[in-house]
Amino acid sequence: MPTPIPRAARKAAFALTAGAVLLTTACTGQSVGSATDDPSKEATITFWHAWSAPNEVKAVRSLVAGFEREHPNIHVKVVGNMTDDKINQALRAGGDRAPDVVSSFTTNNVGRFCSSGALVDLNPFFAKSGIDPEKTFPKPMTEYTAFEGDRCAVPLLGDAYGLYYNKTAFAKAGIARPPRTWSEFLADARKLTVRQGDGYRQLGFMPNYHGWESTTEHYLGQFSPVYFDKDGKSNVAKDPAFARAFTLQKKLVDELGGFRRLERFRATLGDEWGPKHPFHTGQVAMQMDGEWRLGMAEEAKPDFEIGVAPLPVPDDRAAQYGKGYITGTIAGIAATSRKQNAAWEFVKYVTTDTDAVTGFANDIHNVPSTLAALKSPKLKYDPRFKTFLDIAANPWSTSAPPSVNGGVYLVTIQQFGYDYESGKATDLKAGLEKTAAQIDTDIVQARP
Repeated sequence: MPTPIPRAARKAAFALTAGAVLLTTACTGQSVGSATDDPSKEATITFWHAWSAPNEVKAVRSLVAGFEREHPNIHVKVVGNMTDDKINQALRAGGDRAPDVVSSFTTNNVGRFCSSGALVDLNPFFAKSGIDPEKTFPKPMTEYTAFEGDRCAVPLLGDAYGLYYNKTAFAKAGIARPPRTWSEFLADARKLTVRQGDGYRQLGFMPNYHGWESTTEHYLGQFSPVYFDKDGKSNVAKDPAFARAFTLQKKLVDELGGFRRLERFRATLGDEWGPKHPFHTGQVAMQMDGEWRLGMAEEAKPDFEIGVAPLPVPDDRAAQYGKGYITGTIAGIAATSRKQNAAWEFVKYVTTDTDAVTGFANDIHNVPSTLAALKSPKLKYDPRFKTFLDIAANPWSTSAPPSVNGGVYLVTIQQFGYDYESGKATDLKAGLEKTAAQIDTDIVQARP
């Protein structure tokens, strides 16, 4: 599985200045728009990706080898452990050292990649190949890989967020099944919380926004918010989903001990990516997290049975139980590439070939990113992992939309979340209005 990018890394703003490339319908079967190379001829393309762990690097090599067997005339030079900053610098510079194909863990930056023209619009390539993205990928993935009609990215495996729970602690507390609604979740979190002095022997759930993956973005996913209206203005103060999500989280904070007590306890807990993660150790009984946590938790050899389920939904949306927040890795073709047709053959293979996607998902234990691969009989997984496959395929699942300034609007929302949970901000309505105004100002300033 890829090592997930820490949330702080997703807050970094960057500017892409590569010139826009206009793609038009090709006159021949050999090229698309400004891409004039012949993909049937001998070519070498360069692929930059972010994976770095030994098993991940091995999986990428296997994926590339499969492509080269099917396309013996196209050779792929692979460069791993590349961050968005390095990719950005290379795309700006262009030249022979720049990559032809890039892959990023950061879906929040798709809006910038598209609006700047740093990555080419893939719509003409999909059309030329007779592939309909909306029939190929789960709906949230088609949404987070395009911006204002420009599909400059394509999903390359995904991440889905669900609920991990300590089945042993559940049984001890007399809880028969994982919670399906937020009211059930709050009741269970109370039952599972055992105070000890000024802290906890066991905390039912760490609700604070600094509590690893319990971000505003992930809470909001269960409330199906509409982030922007039809005019591109922030909906944060208008859509009641936002106020409901903030209210729910604040109630969890207050009823599980209060912000300061929870923060003091959090400061004593282990690292998110290490074996001493508090869910692994049993210090926290429920955890909001991605599909990668299952393998990490089992490797830590906990002394309890791990359960996996979808995250709860609002009580008045009980019929939507089973959905979740989805994100993932993306791939795209550099606008500076002179081998865009050859690059497309590679991108098309690694992102739409069912066996290729299934094999890659098996190798790094991520969620497949095509509807066909999600149902493939060749998919191998722990039975509990199926929860994430189902979340990815669920039509109610959500993701955050791309923006011209990347994930800056999500950082602005998160910052208000910090202020509201801590008591620094007390007027929810006024705070959401101020947040919306800031988001609108930032977007206007980011427009070319």
